[in-house]
Amino acid sequence: MTANRVILVRHGRTTWNATARFQGQTDVPLDDVGLGQAQRTAEALYDQLVGTEVRIVSSDLSRAAQTARALATKLHVEIELDPRLREISAGEWEGRTRDEIIMAWPEDFESWRMGRDVRIGTTGEKRSEAADRCAAAILEAEKAMDHGTLVCVSHGGALRGAIFSLLGTPDWPWNALEGLRNAHWAELQNTERGWRLSRYNVS
Repeated sequence: MTANRVILVRHGRTTWNATARFQGQTDVPLDDVGLGQAQRTAEALYDQLVGTEVRIVSSDLSRAAQTARALATKLHVEIELDPRLREISAGEWEGRTRDEIIMAWPEDFESWRMGRDVRIGTTGEKRSEAADRCAAAILEAEKAMDHGTLVCVSHGGALRGAIFSLLGTPDWPWNALEGLRNAHWAELQNTERGWRLSRYNVS
């Protein structure tokens, strides 16, 4: 029993995205641009999903839940919230701009920028930790379906890591994939030969 495909959607824009502040697990809602992005993404996905079985699972942070709700409203399905789909916890970096972080933690920021699997913001998570919990939530939801499409609405860092985790990619080549843009999505399929990434950064 598995879904036919899994669509991973990043939330729309927030004011912190617009000002390049690390959000992590701080609960920042969508701004007006983000609300518009969520609606356009809902319309694009609706055209693909209407009339099929769809399950929507979202991070419980408001920016993701708002993005998920736009699609759920059009499809007349319920949203399930799962905190395992939250963004990577960024510890003391949350709420700070990149320039502020570089000033306070230059070596740590450079390690993070280079894609290394380091603990973020001293008290935050490693990329691998966030990836594994996010991938576990995706797998659990996907295995509970016998057909149709699973839509997971989450966050850029958590989703990129989950994709690497599901693909079984060794050595965490973080910079091999560009970041998912706001309100864009990736599509995966669970085939007989394992997970396959079929589309990425679609809008």
